[in-house]
Amino acid sequence: MHADSLSGFIAVSAVDALVLLIVFSVVFVFGVRRQRHRYVDAVWGSAFALVAVVTMALTTDNGDGWRRWLLTACTVVWGLRLSIHIARRGRGAPEDPRYAAMLAKARGNPQWAAFKKVYLLQAALVWFISLPVQVGLVATGTSAAAVTLAVLGVALWLVGIGFESVGDWQLARFKADPANRGRLMTRGLWSYTRHPNYFGDACVWWGLFLIGAGTWQVLLTILSPLAMTWLLTSGSGKPLVEAHLMATRPGYAEYAARTSPFLPRPPKQS
Repeated sequence: MHADSLSGFIAVSAVDALVLLIVFSVVFVFGVRRQRHRYVDAVWGSAFALVAVVTMALTTDNGDGWRRWLLTACTVVWGLRLSIHIARRGRGAPEDPRYAAMLAKARGNPQWAAFKKVYLLQAALVWFISLPVQVGLVATGTSAAAVTLAVLGVALWLVGIGFESVGDWQLARFKADPANRGRLMTRGLWSYTRHPNYFGDACVWWGLFLIGAGTWQVLLTILSPLAMTWLLTSGSGKPLVEAHLMATRPGYAEYAARTSPFLPRPPKQS
């Protein structure tokens, strides 16, 4: 399919939206049967990877091959790494407290509430946040600055996935030691930012935006990385995690007082 037009993009993006609706609906049925809605979290990253692969497959006749392959590869690597990590972390775990609280407060059918507030919402967010990838794969006509933007984007993507991977690895090792049960992780990257994984996520999506920005149309999707950054810093990411830790981990207030909330920096001296 050659989709280098507004109508062509709408058609491809509609297919992406339909695929996401089907995937999240299937995960919803699985979650209801297992009585665990936390499975949807493991699908989040791979859903972005799926959007990139589907869009790439539907636009095989479009030009700018190197940029398209780079954009797809970076999205898939990030998405699959995140999904595998979350799946391993949640193996055998009980329901996520956020979803349990939501179901307890739901009016009417709690499962229908979960479908609307969790699954449909996440499908819509994946579609919207992935717009730079979708547009970058559909649009042609690379600008003169495409290579420079791609280099900057890959550099930022590497910083992001590095922070995510190293931060997750450090936290997993810390939790694996029985001596650390009930204690706070304040070492390594976690001494420079309270959320190295969220900071990494933001860097990844700004990096993907820059890789795709070799075509001017991608600049119109700047609200997508802004939305991801907002979710991580002010939406369902950092505030909910910190409220839980503040209530359950002694010493978290002191840790928060000396450690950057998001952007990495040396800790404040007590």
